[in-house]
Amino acid sequence: MALLYGLLWRLLLVLVHANRALVSWLRVRLRSWKGRLWERTMAALVLPSALARFPDHQKKLNHNNPDANANPVNRTASRRSRWLSDGRSLEKLPVHIGLLVAEEEPSYTDIANLVVWCMAVGISYVSVYDNHGIFRKNNSRMLEEIVKQQQDLLGVDGSKYNVEFLSNGSDKHQHHVVSCRPTVKVLSPEDGKQTIVQAAQQLCRSVENKERSSKDISVSMLDILLRESKNIPDPELVVKFGPVDSTLGFLPWHIRLTEFISLPSHRNVSYEDLLGALQQYSACQQRLGQ
Repeated sequence: MALLYGLLWRLLLVLVHANRALVSWLRVRLRSWKGRLWERTMAALVLPSALARFPDHQKKLNHNNPDANANPVNRTASRRSRWLSDGRSLEKLPVHIGLLVAEEEPSYTDIANLVVWCMAVGISYVSVYDNHGIFRKNNSRMLEEIVKQQQDLLGVDGSKYNVEFLSNGSDKHQHHVVSCRPTVKVLSPEDGKQTIVQAAQQLCRSVENKERSSKDISVSMLDILLRESKNIPDPELVVKFGPVDSTLGFLPWHIRLTEFISLPSHRNVSYEDLLGALQQYSACQQRLGQ
């Protein structure tokens, strides 16, 4: 009898544990089912309201970013309008800006973008300079990239706009597509100290040939000769790209009153970077020696 009672007791314990396990499983399943039911109920209530607000939210996004759904023509017109407006908003805008690249392996695309942005804000003269004369040696490639980026960024009809591309010492004009009829000059170290030497030699020869007297040689005379060779105004602003703290021979005669602003690199440079430099120039006060 004692053995029978023991077996019955163990059987009862097994049944109790099985009942507890079954109850726990049913509770978990019930909670999970209630949770899903609750989620579905809330979704059914909230989704119509969210969908109703979606058009307003989309309108707000489109208002903040008008170019989001604009076609390419409208987007291009919007960019041109913005850049022109930025140029007009500045207290002063340089007539001539220099882009001085003090880095190895220059990027033609990034420099072309900078040139086009300068045109778009209303700058008339843009000089591109690197210490090794890479742009000067490859001025055809530079010009092609400027034309390409001008068409991509501004979308201007080629029959409406021309650019004076002064690519060599004789300043021979080449007419190609760009905006607002600006002048682009590709410079190299030969346009710096070497030009001063050539002008001085010209003065000396004129004295030797008795075309001038030694009394005619002056700073103003040298200045006239140098300006005749360049045929562009002095740069009011030079944006230097790279870690080198030097002008690297950039037009030493023409930068007496030039403001220099440095940026880390011309690679992957943005329009906002250029605009920031122009705003910094606009805010600076030039004492002119006073």
